[in-house]
Amino acid sequence: MIPVFKPFSDEKEMRNLKEVIDSGWWGMGPRTSEFENKFATYIGAKHALGLNSATAALHLALMCIGVKDLEVITPSMTFVSTNHAILYNGGIPVFCDVEPDNLNVTAANIEKLITPKTRAIIVVHYGGYACDMDPIMELAKQHNLYVVEDCAHACGGRYKGKMLGTIGHFGSFSFQAVKNLSTGDGAMLVTNDDEWATRIKRLRWVGISKDTFERGAGNSYDWFYDVTEAGFKYHMNDIMAAIGLAQLEKLDWMNARRRNITEQYKEAFATVPQISVPPVKSYMFPACHNFVIKTERRDELRQHLMMNGISSGVHYYPNHLFEMYKPYYKELPVSETIWKKLVTLPLYPGMTEDEFKHVIRAIWGFFKV
Repeated sequence: MIPVFKPFSDEKEMRNLKEVIDSGWWGMGPRTSEFENKFATYIGAKHALGLNSATAALHLALMCIGVKDLEVITPSMTFVSTNHAILYNGGIPVFCDVEPDNLNVTAANIEKLITPKTRAIIVVHYGGYACDMDPIMELAKQHNLYVVEDCAHACGGRYKGKMLGTIGHFGSFSFQAVKNLSTGDGAMLVTNDDEWATRIKRLRWVGISKDTFERGAGNSYDWFYDVTEAGFKYHMNDIMAAIGLAQLEKLDWMNARRRNITEQYKEAFATVPQISVPPVKSYMFPACHNFVIKTERRDELRQHLMMNGISSGVHYYPNHLFEMYKPYYKELPVSETIWKKLVTLPLYPGMTEDEFKHVIRAIWGFFKV
C-alpha cells in the first residue's frame, strides 16, 4: 500500500542518534538545549521549549494563559488534542466554523462568538495553510484576548513572510511521526514571553525548579531542588532532539518537496471537475503537510483507492460531533457539511514518481477522465 504519510530520514538521523547513545546521556540534556536554540533561531522566536507532545504544548500554553471557567474560541475541524487541552485546563470550548476552501477559522466567524467570558482563541493552520492572522490578531487586541497558534501541520510555513507560530502569543508545533519535522513523538512550544518560558520549564518537569542536566552540569551533582507547583512529565529528551536536529537541517527541502508534489496534484486534477483542491491565497507560504481534496463521492473514491493499493484518510471528523463534546455543541454548517467530502491523499517527501503517477492514474480512472 502507498501510505498517506511517511517520515523521511537519511544517515544524519542515525549519526546523531549514535552520538547520543554513546554519550550515556539519553534524557533531557545538551542535545535538547541545542535543538531548542536552533529551532528558536529558525522560527524567529525568543524561546522554544522542547516537550514530549503537542498535546502537552497546548495544555501548558493554556495553563499559562489561565482559562479555567472561561471560553476559548476554537475550530472543530482539527485533531481532538486541540480541544482536549481546553478541557484539561477547565476551560469552555466555543466551536468556530471554518472557511470552506482551506478549512481555517476567520476573524469574521470568531468575532460572532466573543463574549465577556472569552479568554483566548486557538487557530489551527489546517494542512499547513495559514489562517489570515492580521485581522485575527487585531480582533484579539481589541478584546484583550490571547492567541495560540496550533502549528501541528505548519512547521516551516509562513504568513506574509512571518513564520507561523510566531504571530500569536504561543506557537505549538507537533513532531509526531508523520509531521513535516518528525522526532517520532515530541513537540516545541514557542513564545516571546520570558515569564511564561520560565514557568513552562518548571511545568514540563513536574514543577521542579532545576532540571537534572542543569544540576549535574558542574564538577559535582547538585541533588537539591525545589518544587514550586504541580507540574507534569512533559519534557523532551536527547534521543528525540537528536532526530529533530537532523530533521531541522532538511526541513526546508522536505517542505519544498511537499509543495512540488502538491502543485503536480493540482495540475493533474485541473481537468477533474468533480474534485476541488485547497487554494494558496496571497498571504500564504504553505508547509503542505497534507493534500486534501473535496468530492461528493468521498467514500466510493476511498474504496477505489484502497482496491488499487493506495491508502487515504479523512481529516477530520468535526470534534463537536464527538460524544464527549455534545455539551458544547453548536451548529457549524460548513464543518458539518464539508467533512463528508474530504479525502486526504498520499503526500510525503520521499514519494516516488511511480507512486505519485499511480495515485493520479487511479483517480483519473475512477472519474473516467
